[in-house]
Amino acid sequence: MRTLPEPFAGWFAARGWRPRPHQMEMLAAAEAGESALLIAPTGGGKTLAGFLPSLIQLHREPRPGLHTLYVSPLKALAVDIARNLTIPAEEMGLDLRIETRTGDTPANRRARQRQDPPQILLTTPESLTLLLSLPDAGDIFGNLACVVIDEIHALAGTKRGDQLALCLSRLSTLAPGLRRVGLSATVAHPKALAAWCARDADPESVRLVRAAGGAAPEIGTILPAGRLPWGGHMGLSTMPEVYQRLREAGVSIIFTNTRAQSELCFQALWRLNEDNLPIALHHGSLTVEQRRKVEAAMAAGKLRAVVATASLDLGIDWGAVDQVIQVGAPKGVARLLQRVGRANHRMDEPSRAALVPANRFEVIECRAAIEAVAEGEVDGDPPRPGGLDVLAQHILAMACHAPFFPDDLYAEVKGAAAYATLSRRDFDDTLRFVEDGGYALSGYERFRRLFRDYEGRVHVRGPQVARQLRMNLGTIVETPLLKVRMRGGPILGEVEEWFVSTLEPGDNFIFAGQVLRYERLDPMTVIVSRGGEGEPRVPAYAGSKLPLSTSLALRVREILSNPRHWKALPEPVRDWLAMQRKRSELPPLEGLLVEVFPRGNRWFLVAYCFEGRLAHQTLGMLVTRRMERMGLGPLGFLGTDYVMAVWSAFEPTDVEHLFEEDLLGEELEEWIAESSMLRRTFRNIATIAGLLEKNHPGQEKSGRQMSMSADLIYDVLRKHEPDHILLRATRAEAAFGLTDVARIGSLLERARGRIRVRRLDRVSPLAVPALIEEGREWVSGSAEDALLAEAVALVEEATGGEDSFTGEIAEEAPTPPPPRAEERPPRKSRSMHFARRRPRG
Repeated sequence: MRTLPEPFAGWFAARGWRPRPHQMEMLAAAEAGESALLIAPTGGGKTLAGFLPSLIQLHREPRPGLHTLYVSPLKALAVDIARNLTIPAEEMGLDLRIETRTGDTPANRRARQRQDPPQILLTTPESLTLLLSLPDAGDIFGNLACVVIDEIHALAGTKRGDQLALCLSRLSTLAPGLRRVGLSATVAHPKALAAWCARDADPESVRLVRAAGGAAPEIGTILPAGRLPWGGHMGLSTMPEVYQRLREAGVSIIFTNTRAQSELCFQALWRLNEDNLPIALHHGSLTVEQRRKVEAAMAAGKLRAVVATASLDLGIDWGAVDQVIQVGAPKGVARLLQRVGRANHRMDEPSRAALVPANRFEVIECRAAIEAVAEGEVDGDPPRPGGLDVLAQHILAMACHAPFFPDDLYAEVKGAAAYATLSRRDFDDTLRFVEDGGYALSGYERFRRLFRDYEGRVHVRGPQVARQLRMNLGTIVETPLLKVRMRGGPILGEVEEWFVSTLEPGDNFIFAGQVLRYERLDPMTVIVSRGGEGEPRVPAYAGSKLPLSTSLALRVREILSNPRHWKALPEPVRDWLAMQRKRSELPPLEGLLVEVFPRGNRWFLVAYCFEGRLAHQTLGMLVTRRMERMGLGPLGFLGTDYVMAVWSAFEPTDVEHLFEEDLLGEELEEWIAESSMLRRTFRNIATIAGLLEKNHPGQEKSGRQMSMSADLIYDVLRKHEPDHILLRATRAEAAFGLTDVARIGSLLERARGRIRVRRLDRVSPLAVPALIEEGREWVSGSAEDALLAEAVALVEEATGGEDSFTGEIAEEAPTPPPPRAEERPPRKSRSMHFARRRPRG
């Protein structure tokens, strides 16, 4: 094995370290001029492996100008990596500059970086796109030797990933000798990601480096001391046990699946915090300053726990974290591994984690996830083709950089992994849209952004177009948000506009770890005060529910269908499944179980699909359309992660016809055409493509204004140019992603000829959780008490009195009253979202 040169060998030796084999192989790939993809477990030294070749080369051959570009999915991660990289560089006496370039970088530093770039620059896809749109991008990147893409799995297949893939192709044009390095801990489709690291999207041209597996994680479950809930998905009944785990550990991260769940769990832990433990809250709707305070406190060792959402999935390297607690089922193995990797963060020692299932179905899912991790399975869908809206934005950005010939740009775009299959027709139609808006919009001056000279070269129409592009760059289209400001105090964060529209003055809601009283709405700000009377609500956020992965869903079906797999399940769950087998039957591994039973004055149809909430919601819309045509009088439906349930006025007949594969034909097309989802999707695509501009000099459009503009343009295009490129992109995105049509198709194919219809005289044990969830949104006060009574009746009906109810649905009980004024956290702690309860007495 080759050895490291000095001073690198001495630096490793001074710490008692030896370079790992995968770090040396990455060095060998660099010396051979090869691009590489490194797959290594968390704590395996991926970052050092990615940068080590650059550091050695810059030591051997010092030179000014940009040598290595690092791209991160998170600004905070880029800043943290820069800090962690600067320390060894200084300790080894390396003469080089390491800097970050993000939206938070001061203007004077950004200007200096253009004139005198550092040798190593750490940035994000958005900032990279902006840099490439500048006229002097060729000077900045012309001598670039290496680009490092961190957490590549988190970018590939997303719109930000599409944006980055196009940027990589442009970088290879500006710097033909550029090497690409991808870094990831969890990869389900290595060849697809290797294509990202290849100039021509050929995975065979990339060296795939796999680190030896680290210590296997230790993952268990935490169940409530009382009876296990049948329904609910917040996991609050287990918070006493979670709090006990926090007391026994040094530092913990408690992950939740939604922001609403994080707020509720934080409140529940605060009520239990008799030991005055410093506990913080971290999610994407809190202000940047508040999140930074929590991150800094965590890094400084001032916290015992952080309750967080995916905002910390790709988190800062906190080696002091003792354990990760996942509240709610993980929904995917790759996601679970990513979160578990936040604990310990040392490759040779096991990460410790515990799963907190919220109900009996989630117990099974957690068991399936633990088994999948033990068997080394990593799930996830392969990256999808790149979006045409992102391509439109890129075309305009490249025109702002310099004029181009369409043939040259098309060839360059095809070199991006996400656009390797792009047709010339789609490229030309996208280019035509960027030029003048397309046929239906070409008469409007505001949509004319490009022109062609006599040689056919494409130019931007002027500096104003370039300025508008740079103000609106990016692929993250947020749902309209309103700032939440304490009356006479600071801004706490943001909630969605639609949630505020449901509030009346005096209503309470939980946010930023506090119970707030809604006072009034200023133009773009929600004014609140502390406390208030009544039961608090919890803001929910669009897209916040994570989908159940395909492979995890298969494992759940395997456990359910085979009693031999039940040994690892707790006794209440085994009894629940045995009761289901006695009163109905168990969902099969292949095929589909559908139960039909009366309840009250309605008929219920429950299908055990196990394809995830998103697919079940779309399936419910399609099935109810067909039921309406059949005269069955559908009244409503719901989709959980595990089942799809429909209730109707008449008994469902010909159930097999409801799940025939032609359901994805006429019904799907009609529903998509009529659904408001298409309008929402069009708005997002039109914003990314530059048709709608949210930001203008000196002003910002509200979400309502953006929606009105999008609806008007959408109607014009549907009427006058139904094949417009943005409408095609909208339909493709709706069919590919938002509706999860592929999973529905797989389900219908699996069910063909194997549908088991069980007609029952009452609800079955497995159907109880779905019926408990029916109508749960925005139920409060006396209605909540009625729901609890309904849940009791459901369980007794399903079990025939065989199972005692006491404590069964603890999570469905009304929310505990808000804390009294004297119990609230001290002012300093509250500003940092720390939960410290004052000791009694």
